[in-house]
Order: sequence, then structure tokens, then C-alpha cells
Amino acid sequence: MNIEEDEIKIEEEKSCRLFAYKPQRVGFIATRLAGTDGVSLETAKWAHFFKKEGFTCFYFAGECDCTPELSYIVPEAHFKHPNIRKIHRNCFKLKKRSDYVSQEIHELRLRLKKHLYNFIRQFKIDLLVAENCLTIPLNIPLGVAIAELISETGIPTIAHHHDFFWERQAFMRNAVWEYLNMAFPPHLPQIQHVVINSSAKNQISLRTGISPTIIPNVMDFDNPPESIDDYASDVRKAFGVEDDQLFILQPTRVVERKRIELAIELINRLGKKAKLVISHASGDEGYDYECRVKEYACLMGVDTVFVSDIINEKRGFTKSGKKIYTLNDIYPHADLVTYPSDFEGFGNAFLEAIYFRKPIMVNAYSIYSMDIRPKGFSVIEINGYITDKSIKQVEKVLEDEKFRGKMVDHNYEIAKNCYSYSVLHKKLKNLLEECTACEF
Repeated sequence: MNIEEDEIKIEEEKSCRLFAYKPQRVGFIATRLAGTDGVSLETAKWAHFFKKEGFTCFYFAGECDCTPELSYIVPEAHFKHPNIRKIHRNCFKLKKRSDYVSQEIHELRLRLKKHLYNFIRQFKIDLLVAENCLTIPLNIPLGVAIAELISETGIPTIAHHHDFFWERQAFMRNAVWEYLNMAFPPHLPQIQHVVINSSAKNQISLRTGISPTIIPNVMDFDNPPESIDDYASDVRKAFGVEDDQLFILQPTRVVERKRIELAIELINRLGKKAKLVISHASGDEGYDYECRVKEYACLMGVDTVFVSDIINEKRGFTKSGKKIYTLNDIYPHADLVTYPSDFEGFGNAFLEAIYFRKPIMVNAYSIYSMDIRPKGFSVIEINGYITDKSIKQVEKVLEDEKFRGKMVDHNYEIAKNCYSYSVLHKKLKNLLEECTACEF
């Protein structure tokens, strides 16, 4: 198809969207829709809502473990693609952008935009949901391609923002300010913007003039988790947790802002036989901090195990024959959840601990303090460091079963009212009506 034919096709697609209609086919776009990262998990929850409303869901990503027949995979859409990583290194780490790097950005932008057009046409997409790919600039060509596509076609779009570039110091010095201002996020009339906390709402409004909707992360609190089945009955044994050891779960990636050393210090000062189980890998931020955590755990004499190789979104087996567990398999075995992060976009692990009725030690990160704590949750709270008071609180929670039961039941009821699927469904229905001018 030549340029003139493409322009005619674009105008036809625009004219079709001038009339109010009820969309039926939604296309999720992300750099990755696989595994147990927060974006992938929340996308699955949103897809659940859309399917309930009669939509068919399709997925565009660099990596995707959704149904193959409904997926459109483009390797260059992944933030780990070699060419994308090279651009990222030049623009954010070296902070240098040569003519060659700019050319590479535009060549990839055109290639990705062509695939996006094919995705829309192949699956007859009439509503887009951009999952964090117009938020954090891990893949600049993809973000720019999506922004141009939306502007060219006028397709109704919901941009679901999890963490913005200005929330991470590593992105604040760069060589791509014009791209960040253009596409992370883009200020276009076709886009309804969604953020997950009040701080993000304030910042996006101040920085861009965009007025977003807050939709927090949720879990299915209307349906409590099932009891431990035969498959998951051996989790403690698989992780090397002995019968007389406490199972302390750190359900996060191994990155510096998670402050895992505070969990290690807590266990050291607790003075009880315990094992710290860290569920996720380092991810996209390097392995220096993981080395630091291992060294600190050894220094503090805390038994620590990293189990990301046998945790995934679905059960199965590794190539070596080890069982793969889900987070749902693991949480019921934990005695305590540690969540000492300095910063979180919302706090999926917080909700997970509440859902599985587990006591949680949480650092008072800003979003927790602004949006979550005022709801009235009962937790072991620290403010940047471990104190004698926090140690005594942990001891009471672990030793007093009646007290612990009241605590976790209280938390569950609050979360059911504030962070359940029914809350998500209500907010998304309202958003869809604004986005498409149709009732749902």
C-alpha cells in the first residue's frame, strides 16, 4: 500500500468514527504482557472487565503469554529488544543522542506504527488501551508510534498510566525531552487518561494540563482465595522452609527502591528462625542491587532464597523438571509479608497480602500515606527504618493468633469496599461512556 492509499484509508477510518457507536473489540498495547509484573497483572484484570461487558480482547506486545490467536507480537515493541536497549542506553545513561540514534528512533517508529496499523486492521480494533507504554519511556519508538497512530486515526483510546518518567530519577536527565513531551504521555483529545493514585493525578495535571481519572489497582475481594490444594501443598518444602522456620515473604522485584535490606534487618533483629523468600527477579534495572541484597543477607546471617525461576503467572514445570508455582500458591503459606519500599505507583503486593489475609510490614511510602493509610488498614508500619516498636509489633502479630485474625479480617473488609473488582467495573463503565459516547 503506497502513501496516498494509506492516507485514503486513514480518512475512511476517521469518518467511520464520527458517529457514536458501541465498540466491541479492544486492543491492549504494552511492551510486555507476560509474567507477574504489575502492568501484566492489572491488564488481565481490565481484560476481565471488558470481556464481561461483551468485548473481545486482543493484545499487541513485544512479549505476550495471552492466547496466541488473539495476540500480535512484535519483538521491537519489547523494552529488552537489543535496538531498543541501545537507544535507551544512549538517551538515558550516556545522555548523548547522535544523528544515528535519532535515525534509529524514527526507523523503529515507522516499523512499529506499520505493525500497529496491521494490528488494528487484522483484528478490527475499535478501542485501544495503552498499558504504561505512553507513561514510562522504556521504548521511545513505540510510544511515539502510538501517539502518531492515535492522532492520525482518531481511534478512541484509554491510556492506563502506572509510573511516569518524572517519578524515576534515572529518567530526569536525558537527551530526548521533545519525545517525552510529545508521547509520555501525549495530550490528545481522543485519549482518556487513567492514573492509579492521587499524586499521579496532581502531577500529570500540573505538568501537562491533562485531567485524568483515578482507578486504583484492585483484586477480586468479592471472591476470597481458595484453600491450598494438593499442587501447592509442598511450597514450603520447594523453597527450603523448614517446619520450625517462619516463612517471611518479600513479594517484589529485586530493585533498590524496594529496600529489601530493611526486611533482612527486621528478621535479624527478630531473633527467630526464619527464611526470607524473595519472589521476583531483578527485572530491567540491573543486578547490582541483587548482589548487594545477597551480601547483606549473608552479613546479617539471614537465610534468604530467591525463587523467581519457579514462580510465574501459570503453573507448570521448568526445563529441569521443577514445579512452577503462582503467587496465589505462595501467599497462603507465608507467616508475614514484608513490603518496605521507598516508592510504589500503588502497591499490588499490599493488596495481595490483604487478599490472602496475611499481616504485612509496610514502609510508609508516599502513595500508601496519601491514598491507602486513610482507609483505616491495620498494619505494621515503619518510616524508613526498623525500630524496637516495629519489632514488638511483629512479635505480637506472629505470636497472638486471635489478634492476628482480627487484624487481617478487618483489612479484608476495608479492601472489599475500596479495592474490589466491583469498584473497577463501576469506574471503567463511566470511563467508557465518556470515551465512546455510548451507554454500557
